[in-house]
Amino acid sequence: MSPIRLIERASWSRSFCINSLGLAIFCSAAIAQDFEIPKINEYFPSSKLRVKQTKLTQAKFPAVDVHTHFGFKLKLDQDALGAYVELMDRQNIAISVSLDSKLGNEEKHLTFLKPHAERFLSFAHIDFMGSGPPETPVKWACNQPGFVRLTCEQLKTAKSKGICGLKFFKTFGLTVKKPDGSLYAIDDPKWFPIWETCGELGLPVIIHTADPIAFFDPIGPQNERFEELLRHPDWSFHGDQFPSREALLSARNNVIRKFSTTKFIGAHVANSSEDLAAAASWLDEFPNLTVEIASRISELGRQPFSAKAFIEKYPTRILFGTDGPWPEVRLGYYWRFLETNDEYFPYSEKEPQPQGFWNIYGVALSDDVLKKIYFQNAFNVIPGLRTAYQNVINQTTQTP
Repeated sequence: MSPIRLIERASWSRSFCINSLGLAIFCSAAIAQDFEIPKINEYFPSSKLRVKQTKLTQAKFPAVDVHTHFGFKLKLDQDALGAYVELMDRQNIAISVSLDSKLGNEEKHLTFLKPHAERFLSFAHIDFMGSGPPETPVKWACNQPGFVRLTCEQLKTAKSKGICGLKFFKTFGLTVKKPDGSLYAIDDPKWFPIWETCGELGLPVIIHTADPIAFFDPIGPQNERFEELLRHPDWSFHGDQFPSREALLSARNNVIRKFSTTKFIGAHVANSSEDLAAAASWLDEFPNLTVEIASRISELGRQPFSAKAFIEKYPTRILFGTDGPWPEVRLGYYWRFLETNDEYFPYSEKEPQPQGFWNIYGVALSDDVLKKIYFQNAFNVIPGLRTAYQNVINQTTQTP
C-alpha cells in the first residue's frame, strides 16, 4: 500500500476513534442525566443569542396577500373564515387572493367567500382528473375530446363571474398524465390555447412549477430538508419516474417566453428561492413575469444580503404572498423579515422549523419598496384589485 493511502487510512481510523469516543461519552452523559438522545424531529435547540427582537403585530402598510388557500384549508367553515377576516383587520391585510375556485364550478368557492366578498378575490384552477379513476389516466377529464376547448370557454365564463386569474399547481408537469400514462410536459402544444386565452382575457396565471431543490435530491443525511422529507415522503421527486427540476423549469420558461402577452406569476419566487441568480435571469428575460414570496421567507431569510439585493434590484416585480391562512405568529415573521434588520429569528410558529433547521434574518426594506411589494405591484397584475383595495381602504382609517 502506498504511503499516501497508509496516511489516509491512519487519519480516518484516528477520526473514527475520536468520534466513537465522543459518542460514547455523550451517551454516558445522557444516561447519567436521565434523558434520551433525541430523534432528528425532536431536536430543536434554544438559541442563546442576545440580539434585537422587534415585535411587529401588523404590516406597515395595508397588504395584498396574492397566494392563499381558503378553500383547501378552511373546508367551507364560515366561522373560521370570519375569524380570519378579523385577523386580517388586526394584521393590516386589506385583500387576500384565494386560489381555490375550481374552473367550471366557481360558485361553490365564491359562495363560501361571499359573506366577506369585499376582502377577497379568487383565482380558478383546472381539474385535470375530473371523475376519472386516479389509476386510469385514459379516463381523466384532460384526456377526453374537447377538454382544452371547454377549458377556454370556462375561462371566459369564470371571468364574467369575477374570477381574476388562473392557478396551476405543481401537479402540472409532475403527475398530470396522457392516456398512455406518460407525463404531459408543461410546454406541450396541447395546452397552448389555454395560455393564449388567458392573455386575451387579461387573466394572469400563477404557476407553481417544480419544488425546492432538495426535493429532487436523494432522501438522506446530506439532504438539507431530510427531516421534512421523512415527514412528507410524497414531496420527494427524486428518481427516473419524475422529470428533472431543470426540465420542468425549462418547459415553464418556454411557455412564458412564447406567450409574451400573458402575465405569469412565478409562485414561491418561481421556485428558485435558493438560486436567486436564476430567478433574476428569468425576470431579466421575461417582462411578463413577476414572482411572489409565499412560503419562501425560510429560504430568503437565510441569505439576507442576497435577498435584499434581489428585492431592491427588482422592486416592481415582486409580490407579497403567504400560502396561508396562517396563525398570526407566522404572519408576524413575514413583517419582521421584510421590515426589520432583526437577526436569527424563526420563520414559522412550528417546532422544529418545518422547512429546514435554520433561522432567518430581516432585510429592512425601505417604505417605498415595501409599498410596492405589499400592494402596488399587484395592481399591475391582477385585474380588479386596485378598485377592491381602495374600497377596503375607504372603509377604514388606514392609508396606503
